[in-house]
Amino acid sequence: MASFSALSDTSTVRELKAMFAVVRTGGKQYRVAAGDKIAVEKLAGEAGDTITLGDVLLAGEGDSLADVASVTVSAEIIAQAKAEKVVVFKKRRRHNYRRKNGHRQQMTLLRITAVGAAEDKPKKAAAKKTKTEAPAEEAAASAE
Repeated sequence: MASFSALSDTSTVRELKAMFAVVRTGGKQYRVAAGDKIAVEKLAGEAGDTITLGDVLLAGEGDSLADVASVTVSAEIIAQAKAEKVVVFKKRRRHNYRRKNGHRQQMTLLRITAVGAAEDKPKKAAAKKTKTEAPAEEAAASAE
């Protein structure tokens, strides 16, 4: 399992004219551009899977803003990891009450592969029955 500190090795310098987006996932917002690495709340998927971050709040390129309805953000899952340990310590003075707990939040490490306009995929229509096939099927059904 990859460690949470795997993000510290990134030294990405954003270009001023690169397409960026602000996406919401796991109750938090992230400003991303192509090539960025981010750690988000756990998402379903294996390492190497490609996912689409659907909740795009803002998008733009340089100083201009783009229509968010036509922008998609695709990312590749680098690893499923755990964040640093959080120590939970409760104490009530003069009552001999002390409780110590720990917690490591599940995280997903993402590499943003593309930020840009949504590509229209042609939808395949269901094959329609021709008039010559319909009577043959009815005859076969009535013969049984």
